[in-house]
Formats: sequence, C-alpha cells, structure tokens
Amino acid sequence: MHPSEGIRGSVSSLLSGKTIVLGITGSIAAVECFELSRELMRHGARVIPVLSSEAVKLITPYAMSFATGEEVVTELDGRVQHVTLLGDVTGRADLLLIAPCTANTISKIACGIDDTTVTTMATVALGSGVPLLIAPAMHGAMFHNPMVAENIERLKKSNVEFIGPRIEGRKAKIADMQEIVHATIRKLSAGEMCGKKVLVIGGSSAERMDDMRIITNLGTGETAVELALAAYHQGADMELWMGRHSVALPSFLPTRRFESLADLKKMIPDISHDIVLVPAALSDFTLNEKKGKLPSEEGGVTLRLKSAPKMLPLIRERCGTVIGFKAESQVDEATLLSEARSSLKRNDLLAVAANCLKDVRPGQTRIVLVTKKGKKALEGSKSQVAHMMIMEVSNL
Repeated sequence: MHPSEGIRGSVSSLLSGKTIVLGITGSIAAVECFELSRELMRHGARVIPVLSSEAVKLITPYAMSFATGEEVVTELDGRVQHVTLLGDVTGRADLLLIAPCTANTISKIACGIDDTTVTTMATVALGSGVPLLIAPAMHGAMFHNPMVAENIERLKKSNVEFIGPRIEGRKAKIADMQEIVHATIRKLSAGEMCGKKVLVIGGSSAERMDDMRIITNLGTGETAVELALAAYHQGADMELWMGRHSVALPSFLPTRRFESLADLKKMIPDISHDIVLVPAALSDFTLNEKKGKLPSEEGGVTLRLKSAPKMLPLIRERCGTVIGFKAESQVDEATLLSEARSSLKRNDLLAVAANCLKDVRPGQTRIVLVTKKGKKALEGSKSQVAHMMIMEVSNL
C-alpha cells in the first residue's frame, strides 16, 4: 500500500469513490498542488495529476506521485491517457480540476486548442461531458485583459465553472485551498439543494452589562458552519449570519455578523430565503446596559435580567420553511422530545433539531430531528450530522 493511502478519507468520505484529474499548469501557484491533492484525498478522492511542460519546471512529477500514489501524466503517449481518463469510456474520471490555470491555458481551452497535456485533457472532457472546474492564477493585468475575460465568459457558457481568483493588489491569486476543495465537493454532490436560497443563523448572541462586559451563551458556532457547508455542498445559494464564535468561518460563504438580539432583529427584514436554519445560541435574557463600567470594588453588583423577545416567530413571518434548534441539559429523551414538539407547534416550524448536552462529546454529537410526522435520530461527527440533516431537510 502506498503511504498516501493513510490519509484517504481521514477528514470525510464526501469524495469517496470519486476520481479527480488534477491539471496543473505553469503558474507559481503550482507549488500548492502537493497539499491540494492531499486535501482532496483526505475527503476520500482518488487524484491523478496531469502536469504541463511548464508546470514540471515548478513542481516535480516525483513530488506529485508521492503526494497521490498515482502515476503522473507529463506527456501523452500510446496509452492515450486523455481518452482513458476523460473520454467516452467506462471507468473514466468524475471531474477535471485545473488548478492553477494560467491565462494561456484558459484561452487555449476556449479556442479549442489542445497542444499540452492539460489542454488536451480539457478538450476531451468538454467533448465527452466530464465536468470541468478551473481555478485561475495569474497577474492581475492578465486577468483583466479583455480577451482573457471574454474567453472566461465563453467557457462559462459551456458550463465550465470557475473558482476565484482572489484579487490581492496586482495579483489574481489562486483561490484559497479550502474554497477549491469545497467547490469540488459541491460539484460532485447530488445537488439536493440546487436552486434553493438557504440561510443559517448561528453563533451566540451577547447582551451588554456595561461598556466592557457582556452576558452570553456557551457555543462555538461549529454547528452553524457545518450546516452552511453541508447546504453549500448540495448546491444551495448559501448565506451565513453569525454571532460570537470560536471556529473559523469559510471565506467563500457570504457572511453577515451580529452581536446582540437587537442587531439580529434589525437584520430579519432582509430574509428572503427559501429555507432558514437557526442553530444560534440566542440569549433568553437581556438587561439594562450601564454606561461606563460597573464598579468591581464594592463587594458585588445585583443585575436584573429581563426576558428577551423571541426571534423565531419574527423569522417565521419572513420564511415559510424554518428549522429550529432545541438544546437541553440534564433531561431524559422523553422530556427533550416534549420540548422539541412544543417549540415545533408554538413557532409553526418545519422541524426542530433537539439535543441534550450529555450527548455532545469531542468529535461526536447526536440530535433528534422532530417533525409533525415523527422523529429521526442522527449521530456522528458534527460534519456528518450536518450533512445528514441537510439531506433530511431537502426531503421534507
């Protein structure tokens, strides 16, 4: 067994059974392809590298062979690799991903020119219907060249999808690696959320005690991020609204921020989505904020908490398909389900995802998805549960 097999599927199985041809062209961003190929493998993919002659000057075939455990294609020969990998044959690859892709390669593909290993792979893929993703990387002036821009539009009309680039100063840099990986997962998914506008509201709200202190709920925002990624993977037009959080937010998902319930309430009129999921840990109490700083030397301070207005009814007024969340502590399953059903009915929700804190462990969680028709327990990592939940919601 090749050593690279040890990482396959170590992060997820979202690309298990998928074969990706990774076309690498002569941009300096080619040096990132070693780790890109391995990140795709960590999600279960088989990755076959194809290097142009210019790419070989930047990253060696030996390195890519070590990274993937596959024979690297640097020239086409009697084995007609372009046909066996991407032609009208059984067992062909599922996707051609060109990352990085230079202005030269983009324009050649758009004009049907196939005089390199990578452009020939693209010609065959477009002719046989294999999906093609392109992650451009070049100098900014080249990206803004009208002819290059026109060729990009021509390819988009042929259902070629582009990832990035990131415009930084005068550079059109290759998209962030995670954006490329998640775009690949999205392209190869079942697309159960295609055409749907989905909003996930997550994180914790915070209410100010004074100018320096807050009261808030425990929460990392991880569940919201995983749900947003799961919906994005299934093709949703995704938006994320986040309060306080401790996990990294995906840079490629449109995101808005809020701190307090008042902030969130001001945002609710902007909801025009098909589906809204609300795993946010929103405050149940507010208090009158004191200007300045509460004294800490007087032996104690008495705070008067007030019941906070509920956001779910306001969200429900803006969207007919809302999924609520109910977290409890130190309760049995019957009580948990009773609370979930009560929220389902009271707020007229499509479903409620209920969980007890005792079922949340490092790397593992469990929820019960409660609907008017019944309930279903979902258990696994937060990522696995999020993907299972999105598939359940898409079928409700």
